[in-house]
Amino acid sequence: MARILITNNTLAHRSGTELYVRDLATGLLARGHNPVAYSSMLGPVARELEDAGVQIVSSLEQVERPPDLIHGHHHIETMTALLRFHSTPGVYFCHGSTPWQEEPPAHPRILRYVAVDEACYDRIVSKNAIPEELVQTIHNFADLNRFQRRASLPQKPERALIFSNNVSPASAAAMAIRSACERAGLQLDIIGMSANNTSVSPESILGNYDVVFAKARAAIEALAVGAAVILCDTIGLGGMVTTLELPRLRALNFGLRALPRPVDADAIYQEIARYDPLEAAEVCTFMRSNAGLDSALDQIEALYNEVLKEHSERSALPGADEAAAASEYVRYLGSLAKAQDNMAVDMYIPAAAYEAVCSQLRNSEAELKRIRGTLGWRLLSLFGPIKKRLIQPIGEKLRLTAEREPAGK
Repeated sequence: MARILITNNTLAHRSGTELYVRDLATGLLARGHNPVAYSSMLGPVARELEDAGVQIVSSLEQVERPPDLIHGHHHIETMTALLRFHSTPGVYFCHGSTPWQEEPPAHPRILRYVAVDEACYDRIVSKNAIPEELVQTIHNFADLNRFQRRASLPQKPERALIFSNNVSPASAAAMAIRSACERAGLQLDIIGMSANNTSVSPESILGNYDVVFAKARAAIEALAVGAAVILCDTIGLGGMVTTLELPRLRALNFGLRALPRPVDADAIYQEIARYDPLEAAEVCTFMRSNAGLDSALDQIEALYNEVLKEHSERSALPGADEAAAASEYVRYLGSLAKAQDNMAVDMYIPAAAYEAVCSQLRNSEAELKRIRGTLGWRLLSLFGPIKKRLIQPIGEKLRLTAEREPAGK
């Protein structure tokens, strides 16, 4: 069985790729492999992995012998591992179409690239010009042993859940969802980091809710449990997941491209009105048949075997090719650093304008304070209440008297 080094940006928070690494590593361990998880930032997920028997390292110096294969997430950690273990092949998994950490690196020992959805595939192939024959898609999954199917949904929904690390209770998205749920008579809860209500075992909670608002991995887990899922997050609104839309939405990983509409209370209410227990049950059956961890592990193991076989049959790479790849990567890192500097300069200009406005405001406040200290202002201040109590009532009485007099008198 293979010794697999899995890299990740962090192993701290309970979010997307961290939990992916947890499920992947424990799944590989159960199948007899020897996974090692590497990140320079450790935390609760790393401890959870250690408790499960997976070796965790925050420095590659802690890896006692070279791995057989590098399973790379995030370019910095992936390239760090490739440069450290100069004879080990790699596969690179792209989990996001926009984050800078997910940029697919080019290296002659990365023999395959994997996208989790269409947007990531486009990033690898279209934006980075990776040959299509080196790229495949392996969709995200749910651990079906953890996320058990709930009992049948009620005919009328009663409880709803926002299942997201991005939605805080005071956010516009939460307020829109809350408004729609109140209108539909649904009790609403939120779990996730932004709500300061992270759950270490969402599988024990999801079955208590009839409608779940989520995206991506969270949506997959809620669908696998059997909830009626409305794709929604701070970035946009999709809709109720149905069997008709399921193949398209799965290809999009229930993610960014599946959320094209603004988060609007009326639109959310209309999606809640589409609640159908039988439809949700059919969706759940499909997801449990097609989106389980074991199915994903089968595909990943097949990929590993293909890459290891190809690597064993190829000649050693010229040192110049390795050096060129490392040089190009350092150039890319330099461009990232310079972009950060330019951003800091761009932010400085608005900051200077803001300070100028604040200075003008302070000058105006000082001038107003000076005016309020003058004799004229004090007299005006004394006259104002007198005018309001005495002169204005007299004027009102004269106006009413004039209106009562016959015309032409």
